[in-house]
Amino acid sequence: MTRILALFLTFLVAVQAQAGAWPRQKGAGFASSAVRLSWPQDVSTWVSAEPTSNYYTTYLEYGLTDRLTIGFDLGHAVSGSGKKIAFFQLPLRNKDRGPVVSGQLGFGQISGDWVLRPGVSFGWGRPNGWVSIDSVAEIHLDRGTTDYKLDVTWGRNLPRDRKLIVQIQTGETALDPAFVRLAPSLVTPLGRRKRVKLETGATWGLTGDTSMGLKMGVWLDF
Repeated sequence: MTRILALFLTFLVAVQAQAGAWPRQKGAGFASSAVRLSWPQDVSTWVSAEPTSNYYTTYLEYGLTDRLTIGFDLGHAVSGSGKKIAFFQLPLRNKDRGPVVSGQLGFGQISGDWVLRPGVSFGWGRPNGWVSIDSVAEIHLDRGTTDYKLDVTWGRNLPRDRKLIVQIQTGETALDPAFVRLAPSLVTPLGRRKRVKLETGATWGLTGDTSMGLKMGVWLDF
């Protein structure tokens, strides 16, 4: 985790630090579903053009009140195993100046193990976008081990309601070394109402990850 924290601090200094810290308004919701396909960065090791790995994720959050956001996180965890987590989130700091801070607590299963998942998110609104830090600890109650995940996101609002996102993804599990991954993407509205958006992007492992990948997902505001 020392290498992850060092990179995180370097990145924070460079940009000053997704919208995970901001609570949903009462009755408002957001859902997304995505697939990521990956291949080795060393093309000389390829035996075919088929992806060597793939995973799917589905995420849902809903504003039960103006302060309480509930949701579900399904798909793959930082360990790469199957994940089913229900969570609730409450604002810890929501001032006009300085960061917005939210705390989250989730409970569910990862690879069949019961997991408790506390987390904290920080968000800074920028003139044309946002910067956020989202972190969670996945505490495996059956095994007594803990996995960690921390993402730093820089988002830029573009003309025609498009969004450019650059994310540094980091994580460490009890069984695997720490990794750092770069994941840029572009979000484009579909249709006139702009409630549905298409996200297309790529991933590139920087440390502890020798893969490169493509990502495609769909966002829905409701």
